[in-house]
Amino acid sequence: MAEHSASDTRTTAENRAIVTRANLDAAVGDAARKQAFVTPLFDLIAPRYDRFTRVFSFGMDARWKEELVQWLLQDFEHARAPHILDVACGTGDLAIASALALPTAHVTGVDVSKRMLERARRRLTPLLDERVTFVHGDLTRLALESESVEAVTAGYAVRNVPDSRQALGELARVLRRGGRVYLLDFFRPSHTRWRKFFLGYLRVAGSAVGWWWHRTPAAYEYIAASIAAFVSQEEFARWLEATGFTVERTRPRLGGGVGLISARKR
Repeated sequence: MAEHSASDTRTTAENRAIVTRANLDAAVGDAARKQAFVTPLFDLIAPRYDRFTRVFSFGMDARWKEELVQWLLQDFEHARAPHILDVACGTGDLAIASALALPTAHVTGVDVSKRMLERARRRLTPLLDERVTFVHGDLTRLALESESVEAVTAGYAVRNVPDSRQALGELARVLRRGGRVYLLDFFRPSHTRWRKFFLGYLRVAGSAVGWWWHRTPAAYEYIAASIAAFVSQEEFARWLEATGFTVERTRPRLGGGVGLISARKR
């Protein structure tokens, strides 16, 4: 896994100094600078990340993840000891839910934020500790053999990397033929009026919460900025098809602002 040792020593104040509006604007517009902004951002928000996702989504985040795991269960309930990879695993929601849904599965969670991983590891029980492993790494450069996993889950993951299409190629590389990827993310709504309202709400609300919790509005203004620079769920599905996947399920939510997608590697 690619190491980012600087995150071991950066303090909250140092992360806050990086997560500014000026750096946000530069990172969203420059792939070469994006990871240097995103990693300290997630280190900064890690202590309140779970609360934020629940409150900010009015509880819908948990339902979306539950639906994604149900798709995984439908496809793999009869599989024998599948290896599931959860990329950008954060505090472990999807990794742990996948292990609970599939009692024979081994799950590896990967995240670039070591502070997110610390919180994920605290959630493991003795039984889960035997089947769930959380490791530090970059989803665009996975330290896994090609065609070594049966399934990949990705919650709010691909949008946050410098090159999203490269990331999809890396997920295709580690998946076995016929393996599946299950994605949940924010997308850029296609309808112009709804897009303006949706992004405007996220920007204003994110700014307020970012200042209140972290004394830097950019901490959650990032969400709207990253969505505005991303693609629609329909275009993302075309990316998957071009990368060697066959899209099997799509579920738009919030007028296309959030979407669930599952796809099979051809």
